[in-house]
Amino acid sequence: MKQKRTINLLFISIVGVLLVLAGFGSINKSKALNLPQTSLTPTLDVALSVTQTMHAIYSATETARPTPTIIPPTATLSPPIATALVIPDETYIKGFVGHKQFYSIGCETSVAVDLAAFYGVTITEYDFQMSLPKSDNPDLGFVGDVNGPWGQIPPYAYGVHAAPVVDTLKKFGLPAEGGKDYTFDQIKAQLAQSNPVIVWVIGRMEYSEPVAYVDKQGVISIVAPYEHVVVLTGYNGDTVRYNNNGRYADVQIETFLNSWGVLGNMAVFLDYSG
Repeated sequence: MKQKRTINLLFISIVGVLLVLAGFGSINKSKALNLPQTSLTPTLDVALSVTQTMHAIYSATETARPTPTIIPPTATLSPPIATALVIPDETYIKGFVGHKQFYSIGCETSVAVDLAAFYGVTITEYDFQMSLPKSDNPDLGFVGDVNGPWGQIPPYAYGVHAAPVVDTLKKFGLPAEGGKDYTFDQIKAQLAQSNPVIVWVIGRMEYSEPVAYVDKQGVISIVAPYEHVVVLTGYNGDTVRYNNNGRYADVQIETFLNSWGVLGNMAVFLDYSG
């Protein structure tokens, strides 16, 4: 817009100058011929010069005018839609190998190294057991002597719950997840993704009354006699399959849920999805 206004002013100035020159030319010519002054109208030559000048300015303006650049519209990409996991009616994981625990009440250590081995990570039972934190509260660390008798509750030799096992697996670089209050559907979802799941049960899928134990710091932990862990590897509409000290067994879902619920539905698994 500013460029166009400048060109217009230039054009008017040029026309004015040409008109003045034409007038002077006409006066001088009249004086030279001793003719009376009749008109200051520009001659044909001057008019032609004005026309040519206007054409030149117009051409220069058209040449200087920028050519608009046409930018094609950019396609908007929609974010990918997450596919909801469909939990099958039954699934069984192949290739999981368990072994008999080395320590008397070291079942948590035994299944933890088995779980790591399933994903190709080798950990010895000794290294894992020594890496577990120690505490008089099983929610915080291993309670008692790992070679003590099975079936007791804290403060006597007992074992360890889910959270310290998760933390110790992470020390070895494994993406462990776990804790309390899992649902059976959440467990089935992990099994459907070929992730074996460690679960806390009582004995050989039995039931015992939970006990509210108070540690030295006054913190309450729910414990139970004959606390034990096994590894779930599959299920169907009626039963779940688990590995206990290297041996497979199937148990009714209701029986499993009854035993699993005593200690608050604890579970641990490895999550490589993230």
